[in-house]
Amino acid sequence: MDISCLKFYFFALMELLILNGPNLNLLGRREPETYGNTSFDDYLESLKKKYGNIDFTYYQSNIEGEIIDKLHEVGFSYDGIILNAGAYTHTSIGIGDAVKAIETPTIEVHISNVYNREEYRHHSYVSKNAAGIIVGFGLKGYELAVQSFLKS
Repeated sequence: MDISCLKFYFFALMELLILNGPNLNLLGRREPETYGNTSFDDYLESLKKKYGNIDFTYYQSNIEGEIIDKLHEVGFSYDGIILNAGAYTHTSIGIGDAVKAIETPTIEVHISNVYNREEYRHHSYVSKNAAGIIVGFGLKGYELAVQSFLKS
């Protein structure tokens, strides 16, 4: 195989960022009746195995500014962003503005059905600027977001 074929292979790989916000580092231990028993690291490994043609980057932060910085960092070069901003979804105008400011399409994901929960969770500062929203399907929502990028 000559080098031009290798270059094409590397450029053909889809790059997706999965970006999780506050408290999602506790998945598998935190409120298993709402969020399940699987850690995100374990779930991510299953996604990587199932979608070997995708270069997944994973980032989690409990700090709003770090989430905004990560959106700015990859928001003009990646093929897609899967964002679960956690509680910042309902409070952060800054994260919503960051999604609006970047070019990379962003899918908003929530593990639980936020509309079956407290009233304040029914509002999102991200949704208006997201390419799509997936709520209530557990961790499967991340895979649904991956599939949406593969079909676009």
